[in-house]
Amino acid sequence: MLLLVALGIVFSPAVVNIVTAEVTNHNPASPLLNYSRISLPPEHIPYFLSNNKKVAKLCRQDPLCPFKDALQNPSVCWGYEKNCDAEKRFSYPVCTKVNSGWARSLDAAQELFWKQADFGYVKERLSELKTLCKASEPGDSSLRCSSHARFCRATNLYLDLRNSRRSHERYDEDFFHTGEIGGHCKLNKQALAAEGDHKSPLQSWYAELQTYSELNFHPIEDGHCDIIIEKPTVFMKLDAGVNMYHHFCDFVNLYISQHINNSFSSDINIVMWDTSYYGYGDLFSETWLAFTDYDIIHLKTYDSKRVCFKDSFFSLLPRMRYGLFYNTPLVTDCHTEGMFRAFSQHILHRLNIPQNGPKEGRVRVTLLARSTEYRRIRNQVELLNALKTVPLLDVSVVDYKYKDVPFLEQLRITHNSDIFIGMHGAGLTHLLFLPDWAVIFELYNCQDESCYRDLARLRGIQYVTWQKMDKVFPQDKGHHPTLGDHPKFTNYSFDVEEFMRIVLEAADYVTQHPKWQRSARHDEL
Repeated sequence: MLLLVALGIVFSPAVVNIVTAEVTNHNPASPLLNYSRISLPPEHIPYFLSNNKKVAKLCRQDPLCPFKDALQNPSVCWGYEKNCDAEKRFSYPVCTKVNSGWARSLDAAQELFWKQADFGYVKERLSELKTLCKASEPGDSSLRCSSHARFCRATNLYLDLRNSRRSHERYDEDFFHTGEIGGHCKLNKQALAAEGDHKSPLQSWYAELQTYSELNFHPIEDGHCDIIIEKPTVFMKLDAGVNMYHHFCDFVNLYISQHINNSFSSDINIVMWDTSYYGYGDLFSETWLAFTDYDIIHLKTYDSKRVCFKDSFFSLLPRMRYGLFYNTPLVTDCHTEGMFRAFSQHILHRLNIPQNGPKEGRVRVTLLARSTEYRRIRNQVELLNALKTVPLLDVSVVDYKYKDVPFLEQLRITHNSDIFIGMHGAGLTHLLFLPDWAVIFELYNCQDESCYRDLARLRGIQYVTWQKMDKVFPQDKGHHPTLGDHPKFTNYSFDVEEFMRIVLEAADYVTQHPKWQRSARHDEL
């Protein structure tokens, strides 16, 4: 029990509840905890311990704790904790200009960007949490949600799926009727109804919770459950699993939700909330291994049963208004090495993706080719031949076809690239996993200027794209199936000299980056 509680597997605001007797009777020849279960990047350990005081206390008492160095600075914080000093935050944005449409000063712009797209976003969601169904006694249920029911926590949740109304709709808004979802708690019906203004499949959980009922029985204690789920559970509604840009909105929001819940254990169930008969096509399924030790569960698995979940949360969603990161409006001329960098580190650590560089005197350039019908580089061979004339550049070409290149291998290649080049498309979402010193070169943005530029600003890496329109040559005007002429529906050639100028400037940025220089010297030694 000690290990389960100390690692935050129990979904409660107090992540750790140490049982004194267990510590007293502990065999001093073995660690107080199985520290290997705290599987976090080394840089994150001090922040985890600072936010989980009782685990930190155990570590101090335990001569076998491997995190002694991480205890040296106990005042560091992610940024969303109470009494977190600004200078101790994991990160803080950098703004280079003031746009009067957003803020009146650099300080104001930085603070706004931190709330929009960094750990300030977590702090905002935490401040919104309100109790919608209140427990009156031990064993009762509870329901707490952030504004617009975008994130919710539930204990002793009751779902009655005996009369499942499955259809062709993935997110049927009337799937549960009154009495089929709820708990034994005091429900504030008016407060719940007030959260319905963002009701939409991928923007809010209101449609799923609008019929949450105040039950006159204790679901678990009174024997009303055919299945009792003891393991902490995360409910998710997913975006398109065949598109990396959209699917990683799911993963980013799951990671942010873990921060809201202060729980990073992988000993959890993830339930895909889907009211249809269908399965889910997922080209990036290996990524789930960063979050759970188990297969993803489809909601229909529980059809014909009454299911009770002791501890659960409903994750933030991929297309929320002013959410992250799909179509997020961001303060201009700001960037951060904060929450999205932490997400990248978390995924790479959990999936065991190594950094094998950089290499002294060599800049690793990866060109992402496309075998699709549109947005291909017509003079790709010519551009590659030009790159290979520069001894500094170590050039490779990849085509991330999921049948040919497994996703974990894609991540390994991307993470070991110093310059990553590609046409506008979902494959550029790989920029999330570039090293901190890297440059993402969106060869041509096809007039969708903000998409990957803003994602690079969120991740905190350098972004460049083609600027001289007289030196890019479309094959034709492009032919969208319904919209007519469209720059995303054609192929392009590029001026070689201008291409090389941009790449060499990017290489200069890489080699001048302090982190590249430190890592290259360390690798050489």
